[in-house]
Amino acid sequence: MSDTPRCLLIVEDDVGLQRQLRWSFEDYEVVVAGNRAEALDRLRQHQPAVVLQDLGLPPDASGTEEGFATITEILREAPHTKIIVVTGNGDRDNAVKSIGNGAYDFCSKPLDLDVLRLIVGRAFRVHELEAENRRLRSQSTASLEGIVGSSDAILDACRLVEKVSPSNATVLLLGETGTGKELFARAIHRLSPRRDKPFVAINCAAIPENLLEAELFGYEKGAYTGAHKQTKGKIEMAANGTLMLDEIGDMALPLQGKLLRFFEERVVERIGGRQLIPVDVRIVCATHQNLPEMIQDGRFREDLFYRVSEVTIELPPLRERFGDVIPLAQHFLDQAASRHGRPVRGFTAKALKMIEAHPWRGNVRQLENAINSAVIMSDGKQIGPEALRMGSVGNEDVMTLHEVRADAEKRAIQRALTKAHGNVSQAATLLGVSRPTLYDLLDKYGLKKAE
Repeated sequence: MSDTPRCLLIVEDDVGLQRQLRWSFEDYEVVVAGNRAEALDRLRQHQPAVVLQDLGLPPDASGTEEGFATITEILREAPHTKIIVVTGNGDRDNAVKSIGNGAYDFCSKPLDLDVLRLIVGRAFRVHELEAENRRLRSQSTASLEGIVGSSDAILDACRLVEKVSPSNATVLLLGETGTGKELFARAIHRLSPRRDKPFVAINCAAIPENLLEAELFGYEKGAYTGAHKQTKGKIEMAANGTLMLDEIGDMALPLQGKLLRFFEERVVERIGGRQLIPVDVRIVCATHQNLPEMIQDGRFREDLFYRVSEVTIELPPLRERFGDVIPLAQHFLDQAASRHGRPVRGFTAKALKMIEAHPWRGNVRQLENAINSAVIMSDGKQIGPEALRMGSVGNEDVMTLHEVRADAEKRAIQRALTKAHGNVSQAATLLGVSRPTLYDLLDKYGLKKAE
């Protein structure tokens, strides 16, 4: 801990009580304010970690409205501040209300200074521990440029990227829509020996089937109506670099066969041409589809699947990236504030709770769009619930306790199987259950058994 005295802001309009509290906290750097405006001014000047605040402040010292407004504005300016509210004797309702508004703790009048010193000391320790935790989390975040997160799920994916990038292996990125598959593909390219060569991405789902072949392989002049000049395809354009085939699961079967030929021979033949053109290119594929299931249904070629999945990396949905949503939200806020020239710096406590509780079905992309919109719509320096405009969306996924437990149990089993590389015995050990018990759970949740 630093030798600099801890700064305590006391918000109290009674001059006599101000002096008493100054004397009681002589080990701290004490700053005093008598009303809301002074409190906010001292907050900006001294950035106190802890605020000791009376609810009855002028101009309505006999009421609590001004006190609650002060709590709200302090937390809007500095959401990590610990506010200890001083309430009247027996005024439990306002004490509970103050905690609901974001205060850390409360103490009733007449003040027991020994108890109050303990509460204040504990508030400083909690603030310091939280600050240290935020610092450590920032140091343990993903090391790949543009990828933010410190959850085990995202760090595992980043480690795989770092291992596979220096090779020429074809990589298959699996993940729901919005999980950042192109971001990871670019990271693979950036960490590879091909980093100074082209990175070319094509979305197989966004281009009509009759045009996708021309986009990939190119065409000769006069190959068809409108082909007025020789045109290289994306594969040739990515020569010596990396080609990303995004949403490869949406590629039509006839074109899958032609792509398979390229994988086998590493040559392309433009539409309307006869020349075989060798191309040295590293392929990264991505899809949100279940390719093994598509193979069973006859919608994806099994031989192509083995070609595109030399190394498979699963990107976790945002709901499984425990602890990442708030750092991501702050990251997107900083980017959007800079891009739009807005003075927004953070989120209110209620907005943070709303962000954490939201299901984010669209994953990181949905979160980024929501924060970008909120930065534009926000009127102050902090984003509040009204700027997020989520409405009651978070209530759509209300689950019973039984469903919550089952969902958590299923995800724990999936993570254990991933860490054990599908070995049931090792997964059972990680989960602290017997092998027969784990087999029963695999049957219960319809999970794949593999050794």
